[in-house]
Order: sequence, then structure tokens, then C-alpha cells
Amino acid sequence: MKDKDKEIPENQDDDDKVHVDKSVFQTAKDIQQTKQAELEAQELEMQRQLEEREKKRREAYDRKILEEKKELLRLKQGTIEESEVIHEEAPEIVKLSPWNRFKNFIYHNKWWLWLAAFFVAVAIYLIYDLAAKEKPDIIILVLNQNDSIGYSDSLSEYVEQFSEDFNDNGEVLASVYYIPYTENTNSNYANGVDTKLTVELQSADSMIIIADSLITNIMDTDETLVNLEELFPDNPNVEGCFYWLKDSNFAERLGLSEDDISDDMFLAFRIPQTLMYADEEDMQETYDKDFPVFEKIIEDLSK
Repeated sequence: MKDKDKEIPENQDDDDKVHVDKSVFQTAKDIQQTKQAELEAQELEMQRQLEEREKKRREAYDRKILEEKKELLRLKQGTIEESEVIHEEAPEIVKLSPWNRFKNFIYHNKWWLWLAAFFVAVAIYLIYDLAAKEKPDIIILVLNQNDSIGYSDSLSEYVEQFSEDFNDNGEVLASVYYIPYTENTNSNYANGVDTKLTVELQSADSMIIIADSLITNIMDTDETLVNLEELFPDNPNVEGCFYWLKDSNFAERLGLSEDDISDDMFLAFRIPQTLMYADEEDMQETYDKDFPVFEKIIEDLSK
């Protein structure tokens, strides 16, 4: 019986093996949990230390700022003359070579240099154009939209018949300055009409004007134009400041059609006065030179 009692059941080894396997698994799991807990504890400690260091850094910085404020207050109040807390740090002086200084100047001032270069180029062009441009003996301003007159050579050729070589260059030259003034402000702006009118009407270079009634919108004719009735009292085409061109020989003299001359187109002469770009003496000099030519034109057109 004792021997039988001591006999090991057939499944005894399997039961023990299962029990052992569970113990190994549980042990590994416990080890893993322990390691994980240790890692978490280490991370928490590192985070705590970082937070502690950051806190100390902020506190030190706050104390520094507070001390500097107190020191500044003492300096302003005159309690102390020099601070041992606040130190001015002299900027480090970087020595550059001449070439690097030049490049640095160009880099920091490039837009101003481009702008200056543009204006210098424009000035050089204007000076060259003025020097190279042949100076006319007389100038006629055409201030309307009549292209057949403004862009024609016939007007300048006609006026040259009555002009003289005032600038002593060996030839007689009459120039027509055509400014197509309209009531359309956008068109005037696009063609630079306002600027051209200002330049010409505020200078003493031209005295003879051919225009129409639109010009009275921007010009006080009684103040700026000569009263022709006083100078040509018996001329049927003269009315106030205007010499009306419609019933004159103007179209015939220029080789134009009568339809090219509107009913309100006139010839006029400017009064000498002080202007934006010239004084009265300059304008009077041009007046004395141009008026005899104007008289000859009136006489010819009235035949």
C-alpha cells in the first residue's frame, strides 16, 4: 500500500511543468513592471530636477532684474555715482577692409543709390538735350486738339517768313509747341498736358498763342492776354484779346481746309508779367522780340 501510495500519477509531471511555466512568466512580468516603475521614477526625478533648476534660474534672473532696477533708481537719484551691478558692455568693433566697407555701404544704401542714379541720368539727359537742341528764334504755342495745325510743319514755315535770326546762328527757326488741351482730365493726365501747360505758361519763352475757347477754363484771358482792340481797333477779326481765325486767311496760308479751323479758334499774345519761372523783365524782352512778328502775321492774315 505504501508503494502504491508513493506512485506518481501519470499527469503529475505535466501539472508541475505548467506550474513552473506560470511562475517564470509571472516573474518576468514582475521584473518588467519593476523596471518600468524605476524608469518612471527616474523620469519624474529628472523632471523635478529640471523644474527646480528652471525655478532657480528664474528666481536668479528676477533678483538680477530687481537689483538692476534698484541700482538704476539710485543712479537717477544721485545716491551713487557708479554702479557695480550694471555694466555697460562695449560693442565689439569689427574692423572691415576698405573693399568690405564699400560693399557694406552699397548693400545698406542700394535703394537710395538707385534713386540717385536715376535722377542723375535724367539730369544728364535733360542737360544734353538742352545743349544739343537747336534754340528757336520764336515759339508759337498751340493749345487745342487741332492735330492738323499742331503736327504740321506749315505753321512754323509760315511764321518763319516774318521772323528774324534773333539768336544769330545763321538761320531763322520757328518752333511750334503743341499741347493738346481737352476737357477730359484723364486724357490730359495721360499726355502730361497739365505739366506742359504749367511749364510753358509760367516761362517767358513763348508769347504767341493759338487756342480755342476751352483754354478760358484754365486761363484768365483778360489778365494774361494783350487787349488787341487797342492795338488793332479797325480790324474786323479782333474782339477783345482774340484775333478770330475762322474768317481770316489762316487756313489758306497753311494749306488747310476751312473745316480745319473751328469757329472759336483764335490768335493771341501774352502780357509780360512775373511768373513762376521768369520775371517780368525776361518776359518783356521776349515780348519786344516777338511782337513785331505777331503784327506782321495779323497784317498778312487780314489781307
